[in-house]
Amino acid sequence: MSGSETRPRPTAHGPLPADTTQDARARGADLSRQVAVLPVGSFEQHGPYLPLATDTLVACAIARRIADAYPVHLLPPVTISCSHEHAAWPGTVSISSVTLHAVVRDIADSLRRSGVEALVVVNGHGGNYVLGNVVQEGSARGERLALFPAAEDWQTALDAAGVRTSPLTDMHAGEIETSILLHAHPEMVRAGHESADFVADDRRHLLTTGMSAYTESGVIGRPSLGSAEKGEELLNGLAAAFGPYFSLLTSEDPGLPESGRG
Repeated sequence: MSGSETRPRPTAHGPLPADTTQDARARGADLSRQVAVLPVGSFEQHGPYLPLATDTLVACAIARRIADAYPVHLLPPVTISCSHEHAAWPGTVSISSVTLHAVVRDIADSLRRSGVEALVVVNGHGGNYVLGNVVQEGSARGERLALFPAAEDWQTALDAAGVRTSPLTDMHAGEIETSILLHAHPEMVRAGHESADFVADDRRHLLTTGMSAYTESGVIGRPSLGSAEKGEELLNGLAAAFGPYFSLLTSEDPGLPESGRG
């Protein structure tokens, strides 16, 4: 056996999967159902120190950590989504919720035609509300779909990582996103996050006014508390939280896994 055949194969190169078609054929061959993981991000402002692609990079980091731990098919990311609330800032690009819904539906349909029955959508952007509808509707049709991470998964990971900002306060470009990028893509984080904290917990009119009514910088959260160590622990916690999703999607029993029962 040659040296190239004995070296571990990388799951991904940057945000893109590194699989060959043979890898895809072999992965999950012994499972009752094969599972694909689709990262969905966005292309929107994240203040002056994080890139427009932040949500995509976060979704890819989560999906890659999942693919390192479970026999799933890692898909390339959807990089532009529903960022209409950020339209006041240069660089932000959006598609309609109808388009995003159709794209994810088409991907799920294509996977089933190639023998991959289950799809997990890893969402990196809070404004992608329509992804919940995609999963609900597909599940009602008898398809195997899931949306990850749920709020409970995030909370468990936040507690384990020692993240101090609440999910309400850490709305955008705050402690969570800064930490994950400091760990996964430190070269993407520019100077300035150390002094960019801004809190606006009452955002009841966000959908009507957009983000610009609540923040001039584009930041809502406490990025000064971010660290690479917290970012690594967040990803570890989310990967651990994925276990019940994998069991549910690959099980013959459509009921909840034990960890999801009331």
